[in-house]
Amino acid sequence: GIVYASSKNGRVYALHEDTGTLAWSTPIGQDSNGDISTQAVSDNGTLYVGTISGNLYALNALTGAKLWKTHAASSIFSSPAVANGVVYFSSFNKIYALNASTGAILWNYLTGANSYSSPIVVNGWLYWGSGDGTFYGFSL
Repeated sequence: GIVYASSKNGRVYALHEDTGTLAWSTPIGQDSNGDISTQAVSDNGTLYVGTISGNLYALNALTGAKLWKTHAASSIFSSPAVANGVVYFSSFNKIYALNASTGAILWNYLTGANSYSSPIVVNGWLYWGSGDGTFYGFSL
């Protein structure tokens, strides 16, 4: 198997789990000086990773090739959640839903304050918390 990691040096790494040897490494973001701000999340052969500059990237999990990039309103500090072909993440005071295949924005929702919590999808519901103490739940 493969283990994925994002690093403050601006790269996403894929390592062979049995040997620790590098499978591939891909630079992400506008520069390679700490732009990555989330953990890499893997789903269905694709990795998703967010940046301080407000970009969410999709990478091919086998090769590290960039598949698409979508720009959000502000920095992305929450790791994305993926369910049923949709990627969810928060950026500043918005939660976003993107088409997992294309990166097209399906919808966004303005919250009462900045959100740094990572969303989670459970039993057809999307949950996340906001900096004003509000806990949100959306039926999907």
